[in-house]
Order: sequence, then C-alpha cells, then structure tokens
Amino acid sequence: MHYQKKYLPLIIGAAVAVGVLVGGKLNFSDSPEKLFTKNSNKDKLNRLIDFIEYDYVEDINTDSIVDVTVNGILDNLDPHSVYIPREELASVTENMKGDFVGIGVSFYTYRDTITVIRTIEGGPSEKAGIKGGDRILLADGDSLYGAHIKDGDIVSRLKGPEGSDVNLTIYRKGEPEFLSFKVKRGIIPIKSVDAAYMLTDKLGYIKVNRFAESTYKEFKKGLDKLIDLGATEIALDLRDNPGGFLSQAEQIVDEFLGKNKLILFTKNKHGHIEESYATKRGDFENGKIYVLIDENSASASEIVAGALQDNDKGTIVGRRSYGKGLVQREMDLGDGSAVRLTVSRYYTPTGRSIQRPYKKNGHKDYYDEYSDRLERGELLDPRKIEVADSLKFTTPNGKVVYGGGGIIPDIFVPIDNSMQNETLKYILQYQFFDNFIFRQLDLDRHAYDGLSRDYFIRNFELDDSLVIKFQDYVNTQTRTKVTFVAYHDEVKHYLKATLAGQLFGNGAFEEVVNQKDVMIEEVIKLSKEL
Repeated sequence: MHYQKKYLPLIIGAAVAVGVLVGGKLNFSDSPEKLFTKNSNKDKLNRLIDFIEYDYVEDINTDSIVDVTVNGILDNLDPHSVYIPREELASVTENMKGDFVGIGVSFYTYRDTITVIRTIEGGPSEKAGIKGGDRILLADGDSLYGAHIKDGDIVSRLKGPEGSDVNLTIYRKGEPEFLSFKVKRGIIPIKSVDAAYMLTDKLGYIKVNRFAESTYKEFKKGLDKLIDLGATEIALDLRDNPGGFLSQAEQIVDEFLGKNKLILFTKNKHGHIEESYATKRGDFENGKIYVLIDENSASASEIVAGALQDNDKGTIVGRRSYGKGLVQREMDLGDGSAVRLTVSRYYTPTGRSIQRPYKKNGHKDYYDEYSDRLERGELLDPRKIEVADSLKFTTPNGKVVYGGGGIIPDIFVPIDNSMQNETLKYILQYQFFDNFIFRQLDLDRHAYDGLSRDYFIRNFELDDSLVIKFQDYVNTQTRTKVTFVAYHDEVKHYLKATLAGQLFGNGAFEEVVNQKDVMIEEVIKLSKEL
C-alpha cells in the first residue's frame, strides 16, 4: 500500500487507455511554435492561435485552446492515442514507474484529519515507530488537518528528496501528549503484484494489477517464492489488468516458454516487423500455467494470454478479454505535456490481431462495448461470443483461436451474478467497505492483537451484527435505503477481506476474497483433474 487509497478492482474498461507502452520515449526538443510550422496546414493552425491570442476581443488562455486542439486531433485517431497535460504527466509517470520517494504510509482522511491505515513493511514510517491509527497533525510545522486540506496537498508535503527528513507531529489514542517523529524519506514501491501465495499444495497464485516498470521484478520474486514452496502449477490472475509496458509482459511470458518460441510481433504502417522470442532463462517452462482473464484484461495482459495460448502452453480461464492490440509510444511535446501515440499493432504468435474494431461507430461505442457484451449475454454464455471465420487461426497443436476482438478463453467462467447487483457494485466502487472497516478498527485496534495472519484468513469469522452495522453506515452515507438480505454472505465476506487487508496487508485481502471466487474454484478443480 502507498499514499493512494486502495480501490477494489472494479474496472469497467476505461482504464485501458494506459494501453501497451513501448519502453522508449521520443523527445521533441523544438519549441511548440516550430512543431507547427513545417507546412501550410500546420502553419495555418499556428496562425489561428496567434490571431486569437493577439487580436481576439477578449483575453483567452491559449494553452487551453492548444489542449483542446490536441485532443480534437487525437479524437480522430484511435481510442488509445491520448494527450497527457503537463499537470498530470508527473503522476501518470510515477504510477507506471513503480515507486516514488515518500514516508511509506497508506492513509485515510477521517474527520478532516490524516489517519494512518497501515505503514509499509520495512518503510521509513514503520522504522520510525509510526503505527496504524496514528493521526498526522503537522509536517515540519505545517498543518495537515482541516476541511481545506486536499489529498494532493498532503502527498506533496509528505514527499521530498530521497534521504531528506520530515518532522511529524502525531496524535495517538491513549497517549497523554502529542508524539514527535523524524522520518527519513525513502523509495516507496507502488506494487503491481497484489498477492503471491499457495492455493493448494502444488498450485501457486500470482495476482498482477498492471504492467509497470517494476512488474517483472515483483513477479519473479513471487514466482521464486512459490517454487520454493513446492509449486508445480501457477494461476496467473490478470483480471481487471489494463496493461502497461510491453517489455514487462514479454519477460513474464519468457518464464513459461522454451527458447526461441515466438512471443509476439509488431508491425507499423510501413510494414516494419519486430519479433520477440523467448530465451532459455525461463524458470517455469516445465510447469503448468493457468491464466485468468476477464472483459477488463487488456493490452499487455492479452499479450501474455495470447502468447501462451498460441504456443499451446497452459490454459486460459475466464471470459473474453478487452480486445486491444495497439502499441503506444510516449512522446514529449516539449512543454511538460506528452502524447501517447499509437505507433504499431501487435500480433500473437499465430498471426492474429486481437484489436476490436473502433472506426465504425466512434470512440463512445468502443468504450461502451462492455454494456453491449452484457446485454448480448456473452458474459454468461460463451455461445454468445461473436466470432468471424475469416479471423480463424490454428495453433501448432491444432487448437482453433480467433482474432478480431480479445482473447477467447479455453475454459469459460461466467460472471458472478452477485457482481451484477447495482448496490454491491456501487459500494465497492466508492470505498464504503474500506471506510467502514477503518472506522470499526479504529474503535479498538488492540482487539485483534493476538490473531496471526494465517489464523485470521483461514479461521476467523465475523459476527453477523457487523453486516447490519455496515448496512446502517451505507444508508447514512448515501441517504438511501439499502438492504443486504439477498447478499448477506457476500457482504460479510468482503468485510472480512477488507479487515484482513487493513490488519495484515501483503495480499491478505486477495487471499480472503479468493476463498469464494468462482474462477479460482474452477482453476483448483482443473488442477485436481490432472
């Protein structure tokens, strides 16, 4: 966990704008003026902006005009070529980098006060002695409480150069006076691997939430741990994973494929082809692999699933993936902003493109396809998946696979009906579980002191009364009347998972949730059949 609040993985496709990113960046060192003066059409645009700036009857922010113009141009391209304004670029880059410099806490704004949920294990705050439940009141004498304080302001005050000190004033329940801590800022990971643990004696599980710069390193650490624990099979969970860096996906695939097996190839508009092959270094080439995907698994996630499926390696389990087969490169526009421009398409080893159509009905319909799939019944019945015989391909072992719109799994698992309940989707999306559990835990943090992580996950049972309290809490927050009678067990299970995450971190939330996950149950069943 880190500064950003932990959202449950309820993605409805919009996050795939991150796309598949190639590693390199292009830097246009010319000024913005020079960039628009190469020919008459570009000069026309530059002149128009100058006319508006100098001659228009009212003062206009021409920066905003340029932003609108750039977005307008990109809207006429594909849905994944995007403009990133300079005020957003730093945070976007940081998220994909995989770490940042800070004090190492996950926090929650509770009654206008910054309250620590957990400290990062081994991080600066834990080393300094800060604990869950502590209220951070001051940072170097500056106030961090009050209705006027925004999360962005808090983060900026707690961040700083690596190795620099920040003096924190803390209120801790039970202490008669405020506490003072000097915390030395350090590198804080933004984890892209949520969990790595054993499902059975032979089946390991790894959950990857995106493909950032540090993803392969995190994945390899988790894989090595599971191998040491006796794993001969791996369930790689890429559900709700919107993608990221191409190189990270290639390195993960390389762990499972033998030397010289084709992972993918890319082709640009000039017909230039670049191929990527597996090396001999893979540590799980002889193991069994299951890849879990759903309708929100996109780009780099689809590269992994497609490469393994087309090489007849392992089993793809779940529902048809998102369908994004375009590769972007980030290009610096010279003023602190950037554009992620689609530069090529990628193809799976059999030669199929899994990019779904986007030119026919515009970008809105493209992003609304989730609803279309739901209405067609595709998320419940694999026979409703639309395929084209013209896009049929065959793997080396004779398995038929299709291009044109996502990876179709080998084993279909319908969407959990409970997740179609609008009330449950709403409370998951807006962090009601996290906020409620934090408040309950804050009433008495010592109530769970004697419980080990393993015992809590496997044996601890919440009282039914907590579900009623949660129901009352949601009603007070939304001023509506909701009831969990039909989904009492599901709500209780998510409450326990959320409590596990706040108490123990390090994948505890996923371990609890997965105990009643239908796709995980299907993978365990498949594993036992071998």
